[in-house]
Amino acid sequence: MKIAVSGKGGVGKTTFAAFLIRALADEGKRVLAIDADPDANLAQALGVQDSTEIVPISQMKELIEERTGARVGTMGSFFKLNPKVDDLPEKLSIDIGGIKVMVMGGVKKGGAGCICPESTLLKGLVRHIVLSRDEAVVLDMEAGLEHLGRGTAMGVDRLVVVVEPGRRSIETAHQIRSLASDIGVRNLSFLGNKIRSDEDRDFLVRQMPDFDFLGFIPYETGIIEADLEGRPPFERDQKTLEIVKGMLKQLVPPSS
Repeated sequence: MKIAVSGKGGVGKTTFAAFLIRALADEGKRVLAIDADPDANLAQALGVQDSTEIVPISQMKELIEERTGARVGTMGSFFKLNPKVDDLPEKLSIDIGGIKVMVMGGVKKGGAGCICPESTLLKGLVRHIVLSRDEAVVLDMEAGLEHLGRGTAMGVDRLVVVVEPGRRSIETAHQIRSLASDIGVRNLSFLGNKIRSDEDRDFLVRQMPDFDFLGFIPYETGIIEADLEGRPPFERDQKTLEIVKGMLKQLVPPSS
């Protein structure tokens, strides 16, 4: 089971990913949680202590240079397009209650389509995790799906796009659906989050009539309280955790 989660910043994407990871772990699954968003917050949402001190893989200069054969920051140099990455999930993951957490980080470059040692290593690592690992994997992605290439996308069982009642969030959902189609993501679902009333739910359904909604999660103050206390959201909000557990059956077809 390989699930990627995306959405506009601030819609609750990382919070949903944390609930999903906890739900899978509670089902007895071995889970590898991947923070592939440059604004890394997943480790904190899962309860990792001192998560801000974690060095993202994209900033591990010596590792990148060792695996790709090129100096980070140099232009026009030759480097390996298929670096060795199969040992990295074990070496670089942090264990929190039986859940393995990896922080990828982002490659902040001008322009698009960066072909550089950092990007090559990250994409190779994601490809290995999605296509070759046998545990449940949840990837907390940025809206741009930067780390997913065409071949990797075909191995993702489901891309879940989190959307809140709001026009900018809906616009981002449209953009992500287009990007997902471009790279070959076959199974795409949308999750309505921060739903305060039936009007909020109806607004999303009305504005996104041809979108496949996985479900809707109500606005809960317990999530805000957990964030203020620096605790995982599922410790304060069991109701949402049960809702997400109910969604697991829909995420992957029975034949998968």
